[in-house]
Amino acid sequence: MKPCLQVALDFINGDRALQIAADAVAGGVDWIEAGTPLIKSEGLSIVRKLRKQFPRHTLVADMKVMDTGALETEIAAKAGANIICLLGAADNSTIADAVKAARKYSAEIMVDLLGVADIKKRVQDLESLGVDYLCVHVGIDEQMMGKQPIKPVQQLVKITTLPVAVAGGLNSETVVDVINAGASIVIVGGAITKAHDVKKATQTIKQAMTSKTKVPTDLYKKYDVTELKQAFSQVSTPNISDAMHRKGAMTSITPINKGHHIAGPALTVKTMDGDWAKPIEAIDQCTPGTILVVDTNGGTTAIWGELATWSAKKQHLEGVVIDGAVRDIDDIRKIDYPIFCRHQVVNAGEPKGLGEIGGEIICGGQSVRTGDWIIGDDSGIVVVPKEQAQEIANRALDVKEHENRIREEIKQGKTLNSVVDVEKWEKIVG
Repeated sequence: MKPCLQVALDFINGDRALQIAADAVAGGVDWIEAGTPLIKSEGLSIVRKLRKQFPRHTLVADMKVMDTGALETEIAAKAGANIICLLGAADNSTIADAVKAARKYSAEIMVDLLGVADIKKRVQDLESLGVDYLCVHVGIDEQMMGKQPIKPVQQLVKITTLPVAVAGGLNSETVVDVINAGASIVIVGGAITKAHDVKKATQTIKQAMTSKTKVPTDLYKKYDVTELKQAFSQVSTPNISDAMHRKGAMTSITPINKGHHIAGPALTVKTMDGDWAKPIEAIDQCTPGTILVVDTNGGTTAIWGELATWSAKKQHLEGVVIDGAVRDIDDIRKIDYPIFCRHQVVNAGEPKGLGEIGGEIICGGQSVRTGDWIIGDDSGIVVVPKEQAQEIANRALDVKEHENRIREEIKQGKTLNSVVDVEKWEKIVG
């Protein structure tokens, strides 16, 4: 079949989904998907609304059916869905019943292979059961860890004659790769639904698909471990805090110079009140782009000043974070170098050489190890454990992109409350 573009409406508020769908249709989208979160939050009434608003478009209900295949297929088809999605992990009896119900109600069955271990064996079963489409699906959580759908598509098209759909963080660059790999249905979510201009974003992706020419984009991408600096440089500390479930933020550590955004791996220093020997020695051990993070054991006597700042700048450190005191504030502001600290004082101590470089420390109430990622801006400092850095960077970008879309809807005349529908989603206490 000729490759078609399916937009995945993974919202939790129906009115937003309907508006985004209208903009995507204006941009040339072929199929409309009522995503699983949307169906779970709004019920099949949203499928009925989509069918009424878009009577000529193929409508996909991503039910992710695992049981009662016939019943769930029937109610989705009666609501207006042309294609109903089941999970490949479902029992054969569930899928067989769903196929029978689909035939009865003039619908089709797509099977999502998410979580299926033995793809080849499962595809043989699914073909014999009479399903209509197979879907390679790299879930959002897997995307955050860097998993890509290209290779699974290439493997799947070699063992099936059924049309293959693919979903997994696709954008105007990667849609070309999956089409070249053999995909027939290209499922795009965030690259359309989070766009500033949904219609234009849809048109751009359709253009890339039609011409098989990648259209470069800085948005809706997933970054690997070699691109963490680039990824973290695009997001704010509040974005990262949200991505970490409101964890990782240092307390009472603020910037001396406003307007800087720093991101880099930490080199840690443990010292005592007023002892500036180890912090100064550590500067020479830093590679360019490193952030020096210093724990002064609660000290209020300065262990840092103008001359140390010049040294750090000349060594190309990304910045310095000190849970303690800094002096020479006027001079540091003239240098305009990113220093974050707890106290600003006049008096300095002496270099005694107590402490250590490279060990685990506590800074701003957060545990920091050498190699952990430090991100700072005018809002403060967050610490990202090095083992989670790739995932958190990608999740923070996702947070930012969602906020970009909400901001656009507010600019178009909605209020924040009307966009997110706070009252609807307040926790119900019984």
